[in-house]
Amino acid sequence: MKRLFLIVFLVLICVILVFYVFNKYNFNRDHYIGEKIDSLDGVYVHFNGGVNNVSERNLSPDGYNIGLKYQCVEFVKRYYLLHYNHKMPDSFGHAKDYFDISIEDGQLNEKRNLIQFTNPSKQKPAVGDIVVFSASVFNMYGHVAIVADVKNDEIEIIQQNPGTFGASRVSISLLEQNELWQIDNSRVLGFLRMEIINN
Repeated sequence: MKRLFLIVFLVLICVILVFYVFNKYNFNRDHYIGEKIDSLDGVYVHFNGGVNNVSERNLSPDGYNIGLKYQCVEFVKRYYLLHYNHKMPDSFGHAKDYFDISIEDGQLNEKRNLIQFTNPSKQKPAVGDIVVFSASVFNMYGHVAIVADVKNDEIEIIQQNPGTFGASRVSISLLEQNELWQIDNSRVLGFLRMEIINN
């Protein structure tokens, strides 16, 4: 029995180590950390390698915390700063923290100074919205991305740090039922929007 326990324990340790190494380091030799791989409205997406890779903190010239290079939050906040000149009142937090479950659909999220919509919502997603994903077994911090395109049946998101071999752009089905719009991904908590964006 002790031997079986030891074998299971060692296998578990090996799995955890492999998972850690794969998520920390860059095994994609086609790209290097920090490489510009995509852009939206002139704001670049940088390659980050493994999802847990962290470089230095990115600060604006006036000291505003943009985020850790090149995590997903860093791209979203850099996009909102450069494209909308928007600074979030609470400049810290993991991706999953960008959605506050206590806020009703279409109400102000004061920490982000953005309008928050639930998934599903009465409001259809729009280009420029921040899509917030919940945590998962493989990513306990959640994920955020920007809506790059909207059609009647799908949205396209642009994202930074989707993983070593992940794509910077992904399409997700969009469903309309009972006057509600749903981004068809069980991890999508909702989306955030500048008040100036209209459908």
